[in-house]
Amino acid sequence: MLRLTDFIIDCPDTVSLAAFYAEVTGRPVKGGSSADWAGVQFGEIELAFTRVEDYRAPQWPDGEHPKQFHLDFEVDDIEAEQNRVLALGAILQQDSVGPDGYGWRVYTDPVGHPFCLCRNKGVTWTDQGPVWPARG
Repeated sequence: MLRLTDFIIDCPDTVSLAAFYAEVTGRPVKGGSSADWAGVQFGEIELAFTRVEDYRAPQWPDGEHPKQFHLDFEVDDIEAEQNRVLALGAILQQDSVGPDGYGWRVYTDPVGHPFCLCRNKGVTWTDQGPVWPARG
């Protein structure tokens, strides 16, 4: 039996990055977090942050310092959530939201990791690509 328990992100300051994602997700920083390891719990899975000396931030979309991973967050109101994450220190990198309001926007967190706010609820993914819900 295999069970995912942690998704671990390298960073220069665990407490600050855990606080950023705690604010983004509305979940608390895990008790016992420290300068070497901090976390935000999501049921059985922890989004964890570990301190790395000489941290080199990814430079999305530059391949020389690749992103290595990114997080997607499904949202109901992308404009409201954008305002909130920008106020927390995120930086908008790319807007792929169509005129119908569906799609995603790419941001980087305060230390350069990319993440997306997505409005894809109701989208059907096919071999030919996404089929968006009918507007109505």
